Amino acid sequence: MTGLVIGIDVGGTFTDIVAAGDGCVWRAKVPTVPADFAVGVIAACEAIAARLGIGLDELMARTARFGLGTTAVTNVLVSREGTKAGLLTTAGFEDVLPTARGRRVNVDGWLQPPWSPIPDALIVGIPERIVHDGGVARPLDEDAVRAAARRLIVEGKVAALAVSYLWSFVNDAHERRTAEILRADYPQVPVFVGSELHPVLREYDRTTVACLNAICVGSVDGVATLERTLRARGLRAPFLVLRANGGSMTVDRARLEPLSMVDSGPAAGAVAAADLVVASGLGDALCADMGGTSYDVAIVADGQPLRRQRGQVAGVMTAQSSVDVESVGSGGGSIAWIDKRGVLRVGPRSARALPGPACYGRGGTEATVTDAMLVLGYLDAGNFLGGSMRLDTGAARAACARLGEGLGLGVEETAWGIREIALQDMIRATRTRMATAGCEPGGLALVTYGGSGSLFTPDIAAQLAIPKVLSPALASVLSAFGAATAPVRSERTRNVKRMLDAIDPAWLADELRGLSELALADVADSGAARDARSVEFEIDLRFVQQVSELTLALDPALGDLDRLAGAFKRAYETRYGVGAIILGIPVEVVSVRAIATAQVPRAVLPAQRRARATPLAARSQRPIWIDRDRPTTVAVHARDALVTGDAIEGPALVEDLDTTLWVPRGARASLDAFGTLNVALAP
Repeated sequence: MTGLVIGIDVGGTFTDIVAAGDGCVWRAKVPTVPADFAVGVIAACEAIAARLGIGLDELMARTARFGLGTTAVTNVLVSREGTKAGLLTTAGFEDVLPTARGRRVNVDGWLQPPWSPIPDALIVGIPERIVHDGGVARPLDEDAVRAAARRLIVEGKVAALAVSYLWSFVNDAHERRTAEILRADYPQVPVFVGSELHPVLREYDRTTVACLNAICVGSVDGVATLERTLRARGLRAPFLVLRANGGSMTVDRARLEPLSMVDSGPAAGAVAAADLVVASGLGDALCADMGGTSYDVAIVADGQPLRRQRGQVAGVMTAQSSVDVESVGSGGGSIAWIDKRGVLRVGPRSARALPGPACYGRGGTEATVTDAMLVLGYLDAGNFLGGSMRLDTGAARAACARLGEGLGLGVEETAWGIREIALQDMIRATRTRMATAGCEPGGLALVTYGGSGSLFTPDIAAQLAIPKVLSPALASVLSAFGAATAPVRSERTRNVKRMLDAIDPAWLADELRGLSELALADVADSGAARDARSVEFEIDLRFVQQVSELTLALDPALGDLDRLAGAFKRAYETRYGVGAIILGIPVEVVSVRAIATAQVPRAVLPAQRRARATPLAARSQRPIWIDRDRPTTVAVHARDALVTGDAIEGPALVEDLDTTLWVPRGARASLDAFGTLNVALAP
């Protein structure tokens, strides 16, 4: 076995691995080790090596690509315990970051400013001023830069710096010179510059992207250590890290923009789901990922997951190119609790890998969604993870009983309530994501993945009038599969801020050419051949004086810009409705973007070749709580016993090695040639 492609997704509860090569795919799940994610990664690789009958060193030597998605950055932002960093900004504008554009969040009933990644004491104003047209109103005070650096680094003990001045996206001379001084005087301190990371308007978003990168820089150290460990064990292939925009990058690139690793797992899953949608011949689709800690939903349109250029990261609005994902804290490990009003709630707090749900037997005592699903019969205690891990039904029932005492409910009633509340939270998130994208449910399919997702998504689809659910062959580890398929990707953006009808096509072509060269240079270290690198373009448009913009694909040949205005208005109507357009308002170009991709070895899902030799039969039956008042006995099928063309009528369960699919009443599940279960729901 040579030329293996390995993808790994480190989740809050499990670390998933997929290895593909020679027309075969292997997968495994091992518990995540929160204190050191690399331990789980090594254990996952060893599990695959054991399946192949070889050692870890030989597995690494045979690997043609190693892809990793990690929660390292996400954990920093959730815990708010990252690298201590300072900020240099324009004098007089030190409050831009802490005031957060006047935004307020609800904290225990009190409206407060959102968390600021840099405390006020570590923000220093530098005398300088660039104005809106790029002119210099006040030269940069280089002595003040050096004094600020001494104050922050020597006295304040900061380990990283962010630099963000006003109007630097128009003229970055002051930011570039500041970075030169800091990097020369303190080469050991990483410096993150707003105009390098996000050279477009909105000073708050540009400042937060620099600051968040600064506090996350330490999270790359663990990834780099893992790479060195694997290289010492024989890895010679590209070691690629997943990024939030659905692509991947080298560790060296990750050091330059560590924030881009945030939420990379859901992004990778959406990329893999998009490939599945295309292979299935479908149009638009929803992608729903339910793992141990969260439920994440994205949209695939025209074969690509929808992306956004800015949004919230850990409650902070920032400029971050990413797959547009709506998330709620409803995962298998989400803890059920009773609030001050005596109301049952689920999440967002998670039991994660340790102590885990009560039924895992690792010290957890609080009832979780997984415990509830075990009590209700949806999970088989003796066949969890293919029988490699036995669940403790008694512990799950005891956890639900303790919670139910405070509500006056029995064990099954409490478990039912946990399931229903988690389900409704996921329905709400899915409906929100559909509404913001202007999607009609009747034309969608719902791709379900993650270890827990297939038990819930058929009911989510049914309640939202989505007619079809797709459960891939690698549903439980699809994000890891995405880590083994995502191309190397880099984006370069440039501010334009001109009226569309005043754009000189020749000038714009020169801008695109320059961006293209920068983006292609970013992916040159991927190991991909030159003819495997390509570039595409996007343009951000809005009606003049509006706050937000829409992103459209841009043909580098440009052609008739009037047609581009028409395409923008059609996209605007789809998103906001015909009545939202005011006639006669000119269209403004906010920015343009070059997106370079480099294709490296990628995993391929093999087609199924088996045919049925004996009649289809259920493996067993068991009672589950479909209705609140009583259990119903349903057929239980083994997924690995199904062949192409097999069909199962609901209600039924289909158990795989590491996940279970629920087929509701009136639904019909059939297996296609790639091992995907297509669940057609009752109209």
